Amino acid sequence: MDFTPLLAQVRAYNLRTHDLLRGARVVLCLGSRAQISFLMGSVDAPELILGAATTEAEGLELVRTLQPDFLFTSDQLEAGCGIELVMAVKRRHSATRTLLMICQQPQRSRLQRAIEAGCDGVLLESQMGLGTGLAAIRTVCGGGIYIERELVELFRVAGCTETGSGVQRLTVRETEVLARLVTGESNSDIARQLVVSHDTVKTHISNLLSKLQARDRTHAAVIGLRLGLIDWPDA
Repeated sequence: MDFTPLLAQVRAYNLRTHDLLRGARVVLCLGSRAQISFLMGSVDAPELILGAATTEAEGLELVRTLQPDFLFTSDQLEAGCGIELVMAVKRRHSATRTLLMICQQPQRSRLQRAIEAGCDGVLLESQMGLGTGLAAIRTVCGGGIYIERELVELFRVAGCTETGSGVQRLTVRETEVLARLVTGESNSDIARQLVVSHDTVKTHISNLLSKLQARDRTHAAVIGLRLGLIDWPDA
């Protein structure tokens, strides 16, 4: 692909991404040393990146010692696996938000486990530079989850419908609330958009957690996407 016509747009995306991450603390764990070097050289605020590693064990140790706000990792590492790293980080350091870049055809079962473990964003390397990274960071910073639309079929359960998925049928309003949870809207945002009270939104979310047997609102959003109860959000 000839990126030359897109260079100005890519620069604009990078500037907006840096603005979103201003003041955040980031750890990189990538299988490509070239990617790490490039990212370090392109960041306007070098203090943004606290540490970088190329193996699963080193990445986990950096997260343990540095307590970053964000971990950006790739599935392919020099040793270990980025998907396993995400799952370990979410088990031990759940406050760290994780962005996983997929470089090869993912194994459905492992990637699904990462999503259900709480991975905040999944991107495709093949889409980088086209606004994917900016969209993912904007969504995750807002408290939502971002999963590349091309990966949707990996998380759909074959033949699963609202009546055959093992969960209770959602009302129209509950479905609307669930769709907004995916994008990270707050209860106040949802109440304003749907023109209902804050307490009504809380009731809908409580019903969603019960019907979907979800741990929290993020888990409910993941279940809704995986079961096809709501559409994948646009970037």
